[in-house]
Amino acid sequence: MKKDIQGAIFDIDGVLLDSMEIWTDLGERYLQSLDICPKAGLSEILFSMSMEQGASYLKEHYHLHQSEEQVMEGLRDLLRDFYFYEVNAKPGARQLMERFKARGIKMTAATSSPRIHVEKALARNGLLSYLDRIFTNAEIGSGKDCPQIYYAASLFMKTSPAHTMVLEDSLYALKTAAGAGFYTVGVYDAKGEPDQKGLKEASDLYIHQLDELDI
Repeated sequence: MKKDIQGAIFDIDGVLLDSMEIWTDLGERYLQSLDICPKAGLSEILFSMSMEQGASYLKEHYHLHQSEEQVMEGLRDLLRDFYFYEVNAKPGARQLMERFKARGIKMTAATSSPRIHVEKALARNGLLSYLDRIFTNAEIGSGKDCPQIYYAASLFMKTSPAHTMVLEDSLYALKTAAGAGFYTVGVYDAKGEPDQKGLKEASDLYIHQLDELDI
């Protein structure tokens, strides 16, 4: 592994938090909360949809008496409760962050999830205090198909991209960071990126678990 790393930018979902399951299971969880049995393949159908589109799909295809806004509210409540009370840290997350801290490596995070959700989850799992700052796509104003969130984090840490590690479990986000000159670490997640071969090939370093990262 590259030895002159001065800063690290962590993705949160699928890297620090074992949270990818909620993004595939949310629709099923909602229907089950109404004592409705989801049809096979629902997760795959909803995965590429926004929450608004998913709510519309659930109402139409399961003939729900709830309005789309009520479905949205129910989905948001389940999502919030998952982050606030249920989700666990990925194995090895605390140990890796402790090693980074001992080495004097600055740490930030870049996420697409709502700030309050990830902050609650990270704090409950004892990880929040390791991060100097969390950057969100909503606050930056662009997704991870653009490098702005990574540039903002490295600027905050005062580290150049070449000396900044980006840990991502998503291929498109990792490619964005790599194209911007960052040192990239692809992180395996069982419910995350379907193209693990592509993730491995695109990353400077590929790991199955965080405790494999030798630094």
